[in-house]
Amino acid sequence: MPKLSVIVPFHNVQDYAQDTLRSLAANARPGTEFILVDDCSTDATSEILDRAVRELPRARLLRHEENRGIAQARNTGIEAAEGDYLTFLDGDDWYAPGHLDDLVRSIEELGCDFVRTDHVQTTGRGRRIKRAPARRRDAVLETRDAIAPPEMETMVDYPFVWAGIYRRELFDTAAGPSGGAGMRFVTHLRTAEDRVFTWQLHLRARTFATVGLLGVFYRRGVATSLTQIRDARQLDFIPAHDLILAEVAADREAERFLPKIVRTYCAMIAFHAAGAHRYEPAAARRLKHESSAALRRMPRGVLEDTLRSMDHERARTLRRLLGGAARKAA
Repeated sequence: MPKLSVIVPFHNVQDYAQDTLRSLAANARPGTEFILVDDCSTDATSEILDRAVRELPRARLLRHEENRGIAQARNTGIEAAEGDYLTFLDGDDWYAPGHLDDLVRSIEELGCDFVRTDHVQTTGRGRRIKRAPARRRDAVLETRDAIAPPEMETMVDYPFVWAGIYRRELFDTAAGPSGGAGMRFVTHLRTAEDRVFTWQLHLRARTFATVGLLGVFYRRGVATSLTQIRDARQLDFIPAHDLILAEVAADREAERFLPKIVRTYCAMIAFHAAGAHRYEPAAARRLKHESSAALRRMPRGVLEDTLRSMDHERARTLRRLLGGAARKAA
């Protein structure tokens, strides 16, 4: 049985897949398996993967007959994984040599449910280190202690699931630290699925740690990335945050965590509203309507406290949206 399963979805990344696959080969060890998921690519990605799976040690290639999105591609990999630990990589990103060994070593030495790392953001030839916003490093902490306070950037604001390693038990049905169904990505979301996953990790797992590894390289500005697309798919941040809000509201510590998710949700709405001019016209109209409705769904007292604590510009934007929703309701 492998020690580590590396799950890598690919979809139409022919210009980058070779770099990704070379980095996997540089990390190949007897205890590591690579699960490559071709999410119905229509360019040369499929042919590249056909060649790679014959050469990459302990690699398996799984295929979707229709494009189902990165969330389902990761879930397909989770279902097939056999390792004691799981990690993820996107099909246009890459690892430094030896990074996976360092990941496994860190979680085994610390003995926690999952470990998060820093990463390197790349834009063309530029490089920028992105640090995980952990208050303590190289120490095992309670997952819930890393959610609040609302006015600070915390680990739930670091939704890069590939910057980490996770115990298999988190994904096993009825075997996770909190019991019940194991962790999965929400498949109806086209964006922001990582944010839901990150919040659920911190609500459902028990312990984690953050370490200063810099072995995963995240490629920004890729034209096919959903982060670069300004149509209705971007609006999935709203149902994503609705899911988080509902889980927090039903949690035993709802009072503790509601201010954080409400502030985060409000910040996301304000961010998208400020960039509404870059959306397609129909998507911009939907953004305004659905943002107004989202604000009305939030706990009113927590929302008012949040608006009073935010900077004037964002608070004004949100109050304008909220006022429009109230007038429409009336």
